[in-house]
Amino acid sequence: MQRDASSSSDLPQQKFGAHVEPRSRCCRILRFRFDRWSVDKTVKNALKSGGDWNPLKRHWREDKTAFGAIVTTPSPQIVQWMAQADLDWILIDLEHGAIDLAAAHAMIAATSGTDLVPLVRVASKDGWQAKIPMDLGALGVCFPMTTTRADAEAAVRATKYPPEGERLWGPFSAAPRWGVSVRDYVAKANDEMLAVGTLEHVDAVRSVKEIASTPGLDVLFIGPGDLATSMGLKGCTDSPEMADVVRKLEEGVLRSDAVLGGVATTADQANAMIEKGYRMLVLGFDWSLLQRGIAAALAGVRR
Repeated sequence: MQRDASSSSDLPQQKFGAHVEPRSRCCRILRFRFDRWSVDKTVKNALKSGGDWNPLKRHWREDKTAFGAIVTTPSPQIVQWMAQADLDWILIDLEHGAIDLAAAHAMIAATSGTDLVPLVRVASKDGWQAKIPMDLGALGVCFPMTTTRADAEAAVRATKYPPEGERLWGPFSAAPRWGVSVRDYVAKANDEMLAVGTLEHVDAVRSVKEIASTPGLDVLFIGPGDLATSMGLKGCTDSPEMADVVRKLEEGVLRSDAVLGGVATTADQANAMIEKGYRMLVLGFDWSLLQRGIAAALAGVRR
């Protein structure tokens, strides 16, 4: 029987990641696969060397601040645009956004071939909510309302495979997202997955030192909106009472090994927070960045 012209033995011998002239549909698929996997060579090299393949961990090891945005809209295109805008990470919002798991998977997949790190915010601090986002390829999970040491410990357990934690096996979409085998993914996941807590209730002030010192907790965000609301300020984040609480939370986190994260909506605010020691900053939501862009485009226009 005559062999099809697209047989793999007919393909030119080229280096991994090189383009193959698309003589057939088969070759076009192979060219896509070569390109897709070659962009994740950093991950594969890290697996061989035992080093980090989470870009955010490399940022913090070099004492750099990582900048990101919260995405509430179920849109892979928005993720791609944010990657092109040179952000370091996104937080896919399953707590307040209109995003289901299928959309979250598409958005995580849209970060492939970029340096944008996909993180997911879940709707509650119940550990099981982290399971599917991690298996879809998220490289970190942000838990809301971290107010006690027990909350922080639960976050760590949810994001780690045994014996360090309670994560269940099944990273069928995570492994291909990062260009590795399931076995290699599981071998490195505990080192690379970020456990992120959120200090967004006034009660956290009493136990911030215990929370921040939790082994395995990577990041603690200060969430100003909910924090102010918990103080009866209804989201007003610029009061003297709010500033005092934020200062106490900052001090507690900065004395620990956890990365301090927060929200900065202007360049001046971001620079001031970096000086304080913040190493992870939210620059806005997708909707707020869109609104600010439109407002800037209309500024000075006669209507």
